Amino acid sequence: MSGPVPTVTALQDIYTQQALDDQTVRWNNLLEKFQATYGVPAQFVSRSPGRVNIIGEHIDYSLYSVLPMGMTPDVILAVSTDLEPAQEGTYKIKVTNVDSERFPARDFDVSYDKVEIDATKHEWTNYFKSGLRGALQLLRAKYGLDFKPKSMQVLMDGTVPAGGGLSSSAAFVSASALAVMVANGERDVDKRHLTEVAIVSERAVGVNSGGMDQSASVFSERGSALLVSFTPSLSARPVYFPKTDPELCFMVAQSFVTSNKQETGPIHYNLRVVECSMAAAYLNAKLCPGTELPKDAGPLGVSIRGFHQNYFKDTQKSMPEQLSELIELTKSTLTQEQGYTVEEIASGIGISVDEVKARFMSSFPVRGEYFKLRQRALHVFTEALRVLKFLSLLEDPAHATFSGDTSDFNAKLGNLMNETQDSCRDLYECSCPEIDELCKIAREAGSYGSRLTGAGWGGCSVHLVPANKVEDIKKAVLEKYYSKRQLSDKDLDEAIVVSRPMNGSAVFKLKGGKI
Repeated sequence: MSGPVPTVTALQDIYTQQALDDQTVRWNNLLEKFQATYGVPAQFVSRSPGRVNIIGEHIDYSLYSVLPMGMTPDVILAVSTDLEPAQEGTYKIKVTNVDSERFPARDFDVSYDKVEIDATKHEWTNYFKSGLRGALQLLRAKYGLDFKPKSMQVLMDGTVPAGGGLSSSAAFVSASALAVMVANGERDVDKRHLTEVAIVSERAVGVNSGGMDQSASVFSERGSALLVSFTPSLSARPVYFPKTDPELCFMVAQSFVTSNKQETGPIHYNLRVVECSMAAAYLNAKLCPGTELPKDAGPLGVSIRGFHQNYFKDTQKSMPEQLSELIELTKSTLTQEQGYTVEEIASGIGISVDEVKARFMSSFPVRGEYFKLRQRALHVFTEALRVLKFLSLLEDPAHATFSGDTSDFNAKLGNLMNETQDSCRDLYECSCPEIDELCKIAREAGSYGSRLTGAGWGGCSVHLVPANKVEDIKKAVLEKYYSKRQLSDKDLDEAIVVSRPMNGSAVFKLKGGKI
């Protein structure tokens, strides 16, 4: 499912008919502001969307398949290369935002040899810089180390809520890397290359993403979910929902609890990456003695999937059978509910404490006295199994020719999403009381399945709902959740999105700075 990122000349090639009027106003405003800010017309617009993950939470960086879909909220970057560098041996980058009060404009004179990023500072333009750095690595691999990038003027508009669980950072980094490549003359940007660049680039700002977010932002297709797989290499294919009665749709509801992965990583997101990597090494040491845990594409160079493949390298068992067995093995091997100290982990793996710290705790800051290897591994294996069950339901030929009421089928899909929420709350501990409350309210009002989506610890919830109950569920969430919070009219307008699967990244070629 690779191929080039599409180049388009009409907004209907990106958005659904329902979104077209609002997006036309928004894009015209972006391009008018670009002209007013820089005194020249924009040459093109780079676009990447946010995503909602339907099922497969926090398992992408353990290299198990996930099922996200692209959304209407997105990041768009208007770009011109019509400027000269200010200093010898540099190129200039000017980055501004339509919301200039919250995100002040920045100018950078960047040396040709490297892009400096201070990941310790929460600076919005770091996401653009990380996309710039990743794109330049790809361009230099193609054209040589003496490749000299063009100066760029950029104006950003983003409608993916920051910290809302819809992957605003991946949308920004993907759109930035795409913009840099197009600005430097690339006509056909390969989707897989862009995705791989964006995955590595986002790690430059201290977010150790597994790759689902960037894959969904780049690869998504209108009308389908996307099965993203990470082994033996990154791949993605569309997955279609059968026709149902009642018709199904996805409703995304914000909790308005902001989760910033960069700021809370040491105790939340990045800590889970470390715990999963430690669990992989511990399980491999105990269950595959005398073998090395294989190196792979996990954020720390190893993954739970690597242990899985090492343990079952000569098996004839199906993947569901393998995962079921691994669940039981984890329960009998990782027995300490309270977690493991660094010393206990070192003893279990058979290496020194200093080696544990160097291997698992030196790439980025984490804080923790006890590391809950049992719970994290159990979540990964059970969630990977739920993804396979969800996929099996969707692609069962018997369900392709449904006639009449499909409530039982709908409920089976929803139950798997509910189980994911339970696991995220109890085993992975990445939910929060507000998300739990939203899920409870939605289920009582008629949602088949409700769960957190995204990194967790706030952000958004996703709900599989019958189309004929959307308004009932919206009303219940408004009355029982949002009415108790001090929210602006703008917040309320954006609080709930009834989502249709949308297209991924695109380049819009402009004529005279206009759409």
